[in-house]
Amino acid sequence: MKNIDEIMSYKTEDTEKVGADLAIKIIKDPELPRFVALYGDLGVGKTAFVRGFTSEISEKALVRSPTFALVNEYRGDKHDISVFHFDMYRISDEDDLYSIGFYDYPNRNGICLTEWSENIPYALPDRYFKVTIEKNSIDCPDQRRIKTELITELDR
Repeated sequence: MKNIDEIMSYKTEDTEKVGADLAIKIIKDPELPRFVALYGDLGVGKTAFVRGFTSEISEKALVRSPTFALVNEYRGDKHDISVFHFDMYRISDEDDLYSIGFYDYPNRNGICLTEWSENIPYALPDRYFKVTIEKNSIDCPDQRRIKTELITELDR
């Protein structure tokens, strides 16, 4: 059974808050998956979501899109965990994932967030949060719909 939340965001700070709220939820419940797959077009706010999420784990982190690095690690100063922030935009196959050690990260003490998750459907874990961010108003260019789903192997 899917657990779906849908929230409207009207500015960057709203998107960051949605990210922060999910981080709090995951931190408080050790049974929840430690993997968040982000979906959405270029410039829709995926990195803003990660910035808000990471703020609940590391206040000092300067979150930037890892477009060229492919992964950024933000070590927690509020909690004893890290955030592993991936950008899968340039990933073309499973060999690319192996070369960056992607499959090792879920075994570390942290939470994985992947931007451009649509590029790696074969690499997503059995349980994860799917976060879809989309622009939904021509009249309000900053308005976004953010949908969060808990995906399990039964939903695939």
